[in-house]
Amino acid sequence: MLTRDIRTLANCHEGYLIRIGEHGIADNGQGGILQPRARWPDGAIAIGYWDNAPVAVLSEQGDEQWPPARHWLGTLPEKSFGLLSTALQIVRWAQDHRFCGRCGKRMRRRPGEFMMACPSCSFRSYPRISPCIITLVTWRDQLLLARSPRFPAGRFSTLAGFIEPGESAEEAVRREVFEEVGVQVGRVSYFKSQSWPMPHSFMMGFYAEAASRDIQIDGIEIEAADWFTTDQLPGLPPSYSISSALIENFLRGSAARE
Repeated sequence: MLTRDIRTLANCHEGYLIRIGEHGIADNGQGGILQPRARWPDGAIAIGYWDNAPVAVLSEQGDEQWPPARHWLGTLPEKSFGLLSTALQIVRWAQDHRFCGRCGKRMRRRPGEFMMACPSCSFRSYPRISPCIITLVTWRDQLLLARSPRFPAGRFSTLAGFIEPGESAEEAVRREVFEEVGVQVGRVSYFKSQSWPMPHSFMMGFYAEAASRDIQIDGIEIEAADWFTTDQLPGLPPSYSISSALIENFLRGSAARE
């Protein structure tokens, strides 16, 4: 697993390297993303330790043939998810915060921490994290699944949305479910969370019990939604996503009750 200790890496200049390009992430020749331990090129950002060895990420133009991030999320071992998620989000932060959002001067990255400081007005920038809820709505042994216009053909998934200012996660669950499919929910229970690097979401997973089965989609974010039984499911989200974990956990519980 990734050990998140970058304070001790302030003066480190060698170790593993992850190379992230405009179209994907470089293969190390052995079906992985960690390039062999060597001196880091200029611009590399240390993100922690992997198997007790320093690891950094480098943003570069790269090659069009490099496999995309979603390929790696689906093929790497589960323990590598945090490593890849961190690398992707740190690269995005470094790209998006090169200039001060207050005065426009070029920012300077401070070694040993994920922070950029403006030399002119002292404004500080940290990696952006966007809190979201992702919810599986249930009615007895049925699941409410929906599809976005962005999904591949045939795929349905759980409902999700960003938490708004001043809102609790549970309030966001109730609002998002009602806005997207017109369903009021009763009891809401927390499942688990996942850092989602597309591009910088922090997903908090919930189960929500529906108070009615009537569905009225918004027609914008959701183009179709329906109730499904455990033996008649549509195409589901990829196994590495928290939406898949929500569904699989519910299916295991349903099978145990039978």
